[in-house]
Amino acid sequence: MTDRDTRHQKAMQKLKSHVDEKIANATEQRGLVLVFTGNGKGKTTAAWGTVTRALGYGYRVGVVQFIKGLWECGERDRLSEDPNLEVQVMATGFTWDTQNRDSDTQACQAVWTEAKRMLADPDVYLVVLDEITYMVKFGYLDFAELKTALENRPAEQTVILTGRNAHRDLVAMADTVTEMQETKHAFNDGLQARRGIDY
Repeated sequence: MTDRDTRHQKAMQKLKSHVDEKIANATEQRGLVLVFTGNGKGKTTAAWGTVTRALGYGYRVGVVQFIKGLWECGERDRLSEDPNLEVQVMATGFTWDTQNRDSDTQACQAVWTEAKRMLADPDVYLVVLDEITYMVKFGYLDFAELKTALENRPAEQTVILTGRNAHRDLVAMADTVTEMQETKHAFNDGLQARRGIDY
């Protein structure tokens, strides 16, 4: 064995020991609060990936789309036939298109009622609140109400919340926070969103 091989083996043994220790220390079982935030692309896509994973194991899943609900959505279309998936969408689509605070608030509150129902149902294993950070930021949904619903949900239920500018208290209470960072985006160079790739 060469010196290089020996160094590699020692490094991998050290890494394995570190990983094994973390696995041994992870003893708690419960649902999680996951936040996918940041200016980069992929937050909703990551959430739908987790939806697919949960459905693959036969779990019930609820998805509430607050901003992009009226857009085409390849993931939603593909998975909609699964009897374990329920999707609710906010009726207005992009709030910057409607530019009407009252109607946007009413639409948010209507779909939030469905979200609260899902968050209270112990049979729903995963709930995705897609683009909900905007609802809090724009004042359509009070953060305290969201926080209460998250804190009182069934113990085994996991919730994924997506969107830019996640409220600092949401970040603090989350179990896992992933920030998508934009390094470069095709849209900024005048390239249109592609069906099957971006939506």
